Amino acid sequence: MTWVKKSLTMERIPDKIKVKLLKKDIRKKILLKISSQNIFLRHLRSLLIYKKLFSLKEFKLAKVVMFFVSFNGEVETMRMISEALKIGKKVVVPLIKDNFLIVSELLNPEKELQKKGPYGISEPIPSNFRPVDLSQIDLVVVPGVAFDKSKRRLGRGGGYYDHFLSTLSPDVPKVGICFKFQIIQNLPTESHDIPLTHLITS
Repeated sequence: MTWVKKSLTMERIPDKIKVKLLKKDIRKKILLKISSQNIFLRHLRSLLIYKKLFSLKEFKLAKVVMFFVSFNGEVETMRMISEALKIGKKVVVPLIKDNFLIVSELLNPEKELQKKGPYGISEPIPSNFRPVDLSQIDLVVVPGVAFDKSKRRLGRGGGYYDHFLSTLSPDVPKVGICFKFQIIQNLPTESHDIPLTHLITS
């Protein structure tokens, strides 16, 4: 009887609310896997993803690359950022201002990423903020909690990246990077969700 009551209750919930509840449940499960992953495996898998990304044709052609700054067990991006700078690419990273995601050029990751933004993610300190016109961005490396085989992503729920990605040209490659356990069969989606062009895993 309990199962029947629960099923009937779910049937009465509007579809939009169902999607949000499903997303919340997926986030909880995947974030637990991310935070509990063995550190050695995280380093190794991140290294393999780094090699795959730098071998990508679109990445090689890109002059201006947007990276996210990893935290709390995500695919490690600091090495990618440093290596991209070494090979002459212009690197931009996100920060949150007035509840919107904006970007700033990064020249020295160790010295400039000293401020903590929403969720505790490192951001450039105000004195090192260097605005970049979005039309200059050639490729975006996109974070996510979960992804599916159709290259759809599930973020942390703030909507920052969905809004930001919608402002870019459709021609800009959007490359998701994640661990294999972050990929599920099908993600529940909403109209504002932006699909990626590439998904790199290990």
